[in-house]
Amino acid sequence: MEHIIEMKNVSWFREGKTVLKGVNWTVSKGENWALLGLNGSGKTTLLNMLNGYIWPTQGEISVLGEKFGEVDIRHLRRSIGWVSSSLQEKLYGNEKAEDLVVSGKFASIGLYEKPSAEDYNRAKQLMEQLRCSHLAGRSYQTCSQGEKQKLLIARALMGSPKLLILDEAANGLDFISKEGLLDSIEELSKQPDAPHLLYVTHHTEEILPIFSKTLLIRRGEVFASGYTKEVLENESLSEFFEMPVHVLWNQDRAWLSKK
Repeated sequence: MEHIIEMKNVSWFREGKTVLKGVNWTVSKGENWALLGLNGSGKTTLLNMLNGYIWPTQGEISVLGEKFGEVDIRHLRRSIGWVSSSLQEKLYGNEKAEDLVVSGKFASIGLYEKPSAEDYNRAKQLMEQLRCSHLAGRSYQTCSQGEKQKLLIARALMGSPKLLILDEAANGLDFISKEGLLDSIEELSKQPDAPHLLYVTHHTEEILPIFSKTLLIRRGEVFASGYTKEVLENESLSEFFEMPVHVLWNQDRAWLSKK
C-alpha cells in the first residue's frame, strides 16, 4: 500500500452548488497530515467522502489502497477511525467510560454484544495511553469535554484503525484541556502500532510538529498543500484568510496574529 489517501480531480455538486471542485490530494504511507479550513470550506464534505458516506460527482478516490467502486465500503470503514463532535451527540450519556471505549470494537452506539476480558484489557491500555484511565467507572455524561474527546479517541482505536481522523478534536476546550489533548495525540503518534493521523482544524496553533504536511482548503478547492512550514507562512496564509496575518513559530507550532 503506497498511498493512504488518493483523490484525483474530485468534485461534488449538490442542488446546483459546487461544494468540492477538482480536489487532487495524496497522502503517502508514513505521513501524518493536517487539514486546515474555515467553516464552510468543504472540510466536512471531504471527510464524509473519505468515509464513503457520500460519493464524488466526478473523480476517483482510493483510501488505504482500496479504490471506491471496487471495494465494500462497510468493510473499509472498519480500518478508519473518525472522532468528531457529531459523534458525541449520538452516544449514551449514562454509559460507563470503559464500556464506551469497548463499543468501538463493534462500531456500535452502546454495547449489544458481550465483550471479552481481553476487550476490557485493551480498553484499559488505551485509556492509560491517553491519560484517562482514572475515568473508569464514570458515566460519559459526567466527564469534561476534554475527557470525552480522549475517550472518543480511545474508542476509535479499539478497532485498530490504519487511519485515524481527528475532526476538530480540540473544539470547545479551554487552553489546559486543549494542550493536554494535543500532548496525548503526540504520544499516540509515537506508538509502534500508531495509525496514520489526519488532524482537521481551523486553528494553526493546533497543528503539531508530527503533522509534517498540511492541506489548505478554501471554498471547496485546494488552496495549497505541502510541507507544513512551507504552507503556514505569512504570504500564503494572508492570502488564504484574505486578511494580513503574521505567523510566529514557537515550539514548531504556528501562532497567528493580525498585522
